[in-house]
Amino acid sequence: MISRRFFPIIFILATVLICQNAMAADRLDTTAQPVPILLYHRFGPTPADSMTVTDDVFLSHLEYLKANGYTVIPLKKLVESILRKDPKPAKSVAIVADDGHKSIYTNMLPIVRKYRIPVTLFIYPSAISNASYTMSWEELRELQKSGLFDIQSHTFWHPNFKKEKKRLGTQEYEQFVRMQLVKSKAKLEKELGTRIDMLAWPFGIYDDDLIVKAKETGYIAAFTIEDKREGHWDNPMKLSRYLLTNAHRGKRFEMIFTGSDRLAAKGGSKK
Repeated sequence: MISRRFFPIIFILATVLICQNAMAADRLDTTAQPVPILLYHRFGPTPADSMTVTDDVFLSHLEYLKANGYTVIPLKKLVESILRKDPKPAKSVAIVADDGHKSIYTNMLPIVRKYRIPVTLFIYPSAISNASYTMSWEELRELQKSGLFDIQSHTFWHPNFKKEKKRLGTQEYEQFVRMQLVKSKAKLEKELGTRIDMLAWPFGIYDDDLIVKAKETGYIAAFTIEDKREGHWDNPMKLSRYLLTNAHRGKRFEMIFTGSDRLAAKGGSKK
């Protein structure tokens, strides 16, 4: 039989354990808050192709986020919380755009300035100031100076790694992968004077070997294209993003935030 004089001690210990368990549960619930990463490519007044989101639809996305109490956070902030397994702000979302299409400068920039939201661009630098459909280095620097855009890597020229692996010999493919990862990082850092440590996998394609090489090159996070929300438990080298098209409007867009991932993703394509 336990002596009565130990009852207070037992009571205190039990209370401490209950409080600790409650705090741990709170941390888990908060940390597990889903944070969608919304991926765009091109903008315009009308859908020029399957990857164009019209200005009006993009505006409707931002209005939905604003009206429903969502905060657009910098992608780097999300990555930091994932790496540290920290709690993420409730009802937060990140916005990114791939490729460096000129409509980022002409159409997206004015809207981003209006709403004062952070955006991360994933750029393949071989096209910048070279291809007619992309921005120039001067325009990228202007975006950077706005304080609203962070610029990161999308490899050097956006290859399909699956096709290149079949086409090239083992050693040649290894050299090709390293060139794509290293040269992109070096060129962006030279032109923009900023640290490049995040990568978007072209076409969302990755494997374990590519992840190892990306880490060796100095990338701390990499992003694919899968229509689901992120949790802190996910591998930071294969974080998923929602690929948005002009069909993501109204209920279709809202489903991203209400948990109907499969329905929201229906009809999307990878790029």
